[in-house]
Parts: sequence; C-alpha cells; structure tokens
Amino acid sequence: MAQLALSLDLNSTLGADFVGFAVSSVVYGILTAQVYTYLKKYPLDKTGYKLLVASLWVLETVDQAFIGHQFYFYCITNYGNPLVLIDRPGIWSLVAQVEVGALAGSIVKACFAMRVYRFSNQNIYVSGLIILMILTQLGEMSFFMLLSRVTEPYDLKAPRQPIRFSGSHGLKSLADLVTVKGLGSSSLALGVATDAVTAFALCYFLQGLRTGYAGSDSLVNSLTLYAVNTGILTSAFSLATLILYNIMPANFIFMAFYFVVSKLYAISFLATLNTRRIVRGQGTDRERSTGTTFQMFTNPRVTDPVRRVEEGVQQQKYPGPPGLHPHQKQPSETHYMEDW
Repeated sequence: MAQLALSLDLNSTLGADFVGFAVSSVVYGILTAQVYTYLKKYPLDKTGYKLLVASLWVLETVDQAFIGHQFYFYCITNYGNPLVLIDRPGIWSLVAQVEVGALAGSIVKACFAMRVYRFSNQNIYVSGLIILMILTQLGEMSFFMLLSRVTEPYDLKAPRQPIRFSGSHGLKSLADLVTVKGLGSSSLALGVATDAVTAFALCYFLQGLRTGYAGSDSLVNSLTLYAVNTGILTSAFSLATLILYNIMPANFIFMAFYFVVSKLYAISFLATLNTRRIVRGQGTDRERSTGTTFQMFTNPRVTDPVRRVEEGVQQQKYPGPPGLHPHQKQPSETHYMEDW
C-alpha cells in the first residue's frame, strides 16, 4: 500500500480535480449569466420555457455543489492522506454528480430532439430514435452510478475508518473504475453519437425548408450554422471525456472534463433561447414592447444583413406577385420560425 501511495500522481488526481472544479465554477457562472439574460430579455416567454430554464439551473446548482463537496473531501478533509484515493470508494457526492450531470444533459438533448421533431414536419422515426438514444444513455449512467455507489456513509471526523459494504456491488476504490470501463465508455460514446445524429438531422431537415427566396434561405443557412456551432463544444468535451476515460481510467483527468459537460449542454440550450428571435430578426420581448428591435446594432454591416433577413421573412410570409392582398398569401413553410 505504501508503494501505491508513493507512485500516486497527485497532478493527475487531486490536481485534475482542482482544475475541473475551477473550470466548472467559471462555466457555472456563465450559465447563471445566461439565465439572467433570458429572464431579462424574455419576460413574456412561455411558462414551460421558464420552468425548463429554472429546472436546468437548479440541477446545475446541485451538480456544482456536489463537485465542490467532493473536492473539499479529497483536498481539505483528507489533506496529506493521498491513500484515500486508492483504499476507499469514491465519496457519495462524486458518484451522485455523475447522475445529476447525466440528467441535466439528457433534458437538453430531449429539447433538441423536439426541435428535430418540429423541423422535420413531425418525423416521429428520427426524433424517436434520438429520444431512445437519450434514454439508453441515461439508463447506462444510472446503472454506472449504482455500480459505483457507496453503501455506507463516510465518517468525516474519522476519514481513515474502514468502510463496510453490503451486497455484491460497489467499487472498493477509484482505482476500480477500470472494472466498469465498458459500461462507462458505452454511455459516453452513446452521448457523442446522440449529439452527432441530432446535429445531422437538424441540418438535413433545415435544408428541406428552403423556399427559393433569398431572405428565407439565408435564414435557413443561419439556423443550420447555429445548430452545428452550438453542438461542437459539447461534443468535443464529451469525446475528450470518452478518450481520456479509456486511456487513463484510474485518475481524475477525464472527470475534470465531465464536470463541465452538462453545464455546456445547458449553456447551449440557453444560448438557443436567448438568440432564437434575434437570429430571425424579431428582437426580444423587451425590444418588441419598446419598439427598438435591433437598436443595439449601429454598424451598417450588421444592420443591413439583418434588415435583408427581415425583408425576406416578410416576403416569405406574403409571397406572390405585387398587388396580392396580404390575406391571400400562398402556403409557405414558416412553422420553423416559431418559438425556437
């Protein structure tokens, strides 16, 4: 045991834990700022959206609290006792954080699946496949948590006290994470695949909404580019977590990445809500009520494209030859411009 303690690399364990906690704290602050921006810009938004935003923020607050608790346990309570990493199971907050993060990420992915459902003219097969992948990943993460659970709480006043286990499950130490690498890798890989399928489906169905009008087609291009960009960062962190877990399952480096993943999902969802009307040239609730849509843009290079998109949207709403009465508009694909 002494040899294990001497060979323990604190840089890749407690050091990575510290970096993960610090970065996740910064990202949590960004998420909170996004929530504040949403509530300030869209006070008249649907109650369902507000409840969804509030639920995500509460989940991420709990998630960050769990991250902080496990960091305090390993770095403060057990200061000078690196053996806690290899002769005791993971602290309960570290195990619970896995499930909370998976739940928050699944909620965001389900919202994007509903977006695919709307943009695809209610294609239940593609959106249903995405939902199935989301539920499967959440189930695997839940099973992973059960295998990693602590069956007896820690006595913080006596951190070196032996811990008894009941049943046949439960890891004896963090070093045993390698024994459930298959399940963890499967769940992480499924998450990356879900992101890829969602992004591809959004791009594919958005291209099918082209009408031939320059303004509306430009809007479709903007929405397509935005759909890809919002998923790049989350996919990159998820893929990094998967790779690091497979090549270094016995340290905290992959955990540092995982601490951030669910918050990036929440930020991508909030960013979509906060910009959904601006991208379409409609402004926010506050701007609508004061009649100052896009007043914040003073650069002509910015306002001109926005104005052209607005004109294209109006042209799509009332297509046809000049003189056609607005109430005699031809059928057009405008449903994808509603809400988000």
